[in-house]
Amino acid sequence: MKNAYFYKLCFVSMLLLAGLTLSVQSCNKKEPADTEEAAEEQNEAKFDNDSTGVDNDAKEDDSEFLMAVAEVDMKEIELGKLAQKSANADVKALGTMMVTEHSKTSEEVKGLAASKNITLPAAPTEDVQKAVEDFNKKKAADFNKDYADKMVEGHEKTIEKFEDYVKNGTDADIKAWAQKTIPVLQMHLQHSKEVQSKLK
Repeated sequence: MKNAYFYKLCFVSMLLLAGLTLSVQSCNKKEPADTEEAAEEQNEAKFDNDSTGVDNDAKEDDSEFLMAVAEVDMKEIELGKLAQKSANADVKALGTMMVTEHSKTSEEVKGLAASKNITLPAAPTEDVQKAVEDFNKKKAADFNKDYADKMVEGHEKTIEKFEDYVKNGTDADIKAWAQKTIPVLQMHLQHSKEVQSKLK
């Protein structure tokens, strides 16, 4: 009788221990937050507690613009690294240029954001990760043309964003930087179009 009670007690203890272990493991397996969302939350908290008197909507526009630029830089750098593995000399050179140029822009954006107390994504965002994943799956025959197409389309959209901020943005420093950077992006676009035309 005592043995039966002892075994029951052991069994119940084991069940409790297993349940506790599973609950601890599930707590540790939280999905990592998207770096873009994390940065947005930090910026919103800063703006709510800001006492500079600058309108919150203006600060949000500034942070959204710089975050979008930071994401573009990350994407161009990561995709450029993939393009450097291409057997096509033009695509490889385009990828090398993108890594070099967007690494410079990335450092400038980080400095500008720091001076404005704006948090940027600390690591590649979900959008960047997905783009890299998609291009990683491409066959060599498709990669070159798709990469050139992506560079043309991406730079056209980015130039539009920059021009829009220059026209409608409120921060003088960010506007000046955006204005100075547009010719660089136009050069990237022209180079991308030249490579694209060779791959048709």
